[in-house]
Amino acid sequence: MQVTKQTTSAHNNKLVPFIPEGDFYFAKGVEAFRKRKFDIALKWLNKAIFMKPHDPLYRCQQSIIYTEIGSYEKANELLVAVLNDYKEKYTDCYYLIANNYAHLGLLNDARKYAETYLELEPDGDFAVETKNLLDMLDIDEADDDDWDFEEDELLMLQETIFYHMEHYEWDEALPLLNEMMALYPEYPLAKHDYACALFYAVSEEQAIQMELELLAEEPGNLNSLMNLAVFYKQRHDKAYKDFSETLLNVYPVHEQQKLRLAVSLARLGYYESAYTRFTGLIKSFVNSPSYYRWYSKAAAVLGETDEAHKLWKEGCKLYPQLCSESVPSR
Repeated sequence: MQVTKQTTSAHNNKLVPFIPEGDFYFAKGVEAFRKRKFDIALKWLNKAIFMKPHDPLYRCQQSIIYTEIGSYEKANELLVAVLNDYKEKYTDCYYLIANNYAHLGLLNDARKYAETYLELEPDGDFAVETKNLLDMLDIDEADDDDWDFEEDELLMLQETIFYHMEHYEWDEALPLLNEMMALYPEYPLAKHDYACALFYAVSEEQAIQMELELLAEEPGNLNSLMNLAVFYKQRHDKAYKDFSETLLNVYPVHEQQKLRLAVSLARLGYYESAYTRFTGLIKSFVNSPSYYRWYSKAAAVLGETDEAHKLWKEGCKLYPQLCSESVPSR
């Protein structure tokens, strides 16, 4: 540690330590990033953000690191927060978000953010890259007719799996999830749903090991974190708290991820946080019994009895299977 010697009439030979500030940590993070030492870069950036939690540059740089390691949702979470705080001052965020959405396969969202970037910055630093991205999206759309049958088949498979999982019919869901992973290996959610069904139908240990391996492949993956937190909670293993602390500080940008996180927090017993997440959902995106099951539970625990009963009644009308379950209470 570098020190400097200071001499005054009152105090002689007093040592004043050099205390690093946010910019020091940021510079170290950028240096590690350029050397492609992403784990180290993230640690430095975390220190920088701790020193200056609202610095937009720090968060944007951290998002780029997450993009490099494939944590596209985490990257977009940071970028959306910057846009919320600084509005149109950091327009590059729109391109970066569009690029991450493209990687996630959310092409409509990618197009929306790419077009917004070009509207705001037609000659911006990322104008060429954004136009190239839009060209790629146009090619994908032109090929849509060739994939109509495959997409319909995927949607039918998704709906069938969703039905079985919402009814806790794990044995029925497992072979369908196996089929989905074989036919659509690039569909990421199938692995996490498979781990969930595996946990309840076959082997808790195998399911946990599977998710730990997936998390090692993609550090920070939200689906892995949610599953592991719930798995450990079900086993009364205190390890669930470590994963839960991370989840409490995550704010996804995609509505289905928001819903999954709200449900997970409720299942983990963090009802106040879960309730806040549920109230922030766009209801038109909700198509799940779990929404009503756990939203009403969180409301009931927090003493919002009338709201809990209203939600439960509405849920039972839409999803009759809820009527066979216990009415949520404290």
